Amino acid sequence: MKEEKENVRRKQEPQPTIEERETRAVLVAVIRDSQNPDTAHEYLDELEFLAETADIRTVRRFTQRLPQPMSKIYVGPGKLQEIAEWCKEEEIDVAIFDDELSPAQTRNIEQAMPCRVIDRTRLILDIFMSRAQTAYAKTQVELAHNEYMLPRLTGMWTHLERQRGGTGTRGGAGEREIETDRRIVRNRITKLKEDLKKIDRQMAVQRSNRGQMVRVALVGYTNVGKSTLMNLIAKSEVFAENKLFATLDTTVRKVVFDNLPFLMSDTVGFIRKLPTQLIESFKSTLDEVREADLLLHVVDISHPNFEDQIAVVKQTLSDIGAGDKPTFLVFNKIDAYTYTPKEKDDLTPITRENLSLDDLKKSWIAKANTPCIFISAREKMGVDKLRSDLYGMVREIHAGRYPFNNFLY
Repeated sequence: MKEEKENVRRKQEPQPTIEERETRAVLVAVIRDSQNPDTAHEYLDELEFLAETADIRTVRRFTQRLPQPMSKIYVGPGKLQEIAEWCKEEEIDVAIFDDELSPAQTRNIEQAMPCRVIDRTRLILDIFMSRAQTAYAKTQVELAHNEYMLPRLTGMWTHLERQRGGTGTRGGAGEREIETDRRIVRNRITKLKEDLKKIDRQMAVQRSNRGQMVRVALVGYTNVGKSTLMNLIAKSEVFAENKLFATLDTTVRKVVFDNLPFLMSDTVGFIRKLPTQLIESFKSTLDEVREADLLLHVVDISHPNFEDQIAVVKQTLSDIGAGDKPTFLVFNKIDAYTYTPKEKDDLTPITRENLSLDDLKKSWIAKANTPCIFISAREKMGVDKLRSDLYGMVREIHAGRYPFNNFLY
């Protein structure tokens, strides 16, 4: 009985994160007929950055154009064989697929591949597992991990296919170990959800104890410089690094501008194809965003597809019920912005690659329906103007909430 419990415990422990045991990878993606090839390669660029965040080196990419991913093996049989042969020849450690694979797809692909197979969702979960610091974040990530693994238990361990026989054994005659494991995972999920509810209630009390101070939340795509900006404005020491998902825990700091206090929070960054399990388990973390009076939407203007990232963030905010919040667009990393000037006789349309920073500023100031500013948090360019504008916005919100408290100003 003791040995059986130990086996179950080992199976329930989170798997070792990818960076602990794999280093070389290939990326695999399906380019749908309705999809722009450039967009698909941008997704792969992001997937490679995710792999780099997990200390995995990408050595090759495989793509195939299809109407939709194949229901059984994601790519075509010939393409899968090509990938498998190349991975075997080059002794590749892991194949990373750019979409979430179904349990059946994963099992079928694993049978053909000589290396480990993971999808984009599992990669993000592994990164979250390695970066979670507080008990709250660890509980959230473990919940997402268990919900992801529950339908994928079959085939993970060879002994799971054996039957549990004999009268009087736990679970009844003939119960398979896979059923036992599923019950254990479901019980663990229930326990984690209960733990999160308790923590949520505690955090709700903490938020209510902050009184009616104006709340400002930093939001944006992952790795756009939110934590760096938080450290600059709030004079805090939030961990900041040039990797995806450097920040998982929401950090709240009190900021005072000219005797006007307000609260500023730094939240987890958003990303394309963010796993639904993570969105669900991190809902309470995003309460800081939902309850904020003002959102500072930080954008990496040096990224070639920053407009797509803005759209992803807006959609995510809408999904969590914060799409109608007053927003201040903060275009960060102007020091890293680059462009290629057009030749005088070049009659092709102007694109983002040919647009100077000044022209880009004029364009966005003209078309944005929210206030915006252009800064570099790292080089502290435009930060004084940001503080001044932020002070004016917070003061306006505070004055609207307390119209007779103008003595503060």
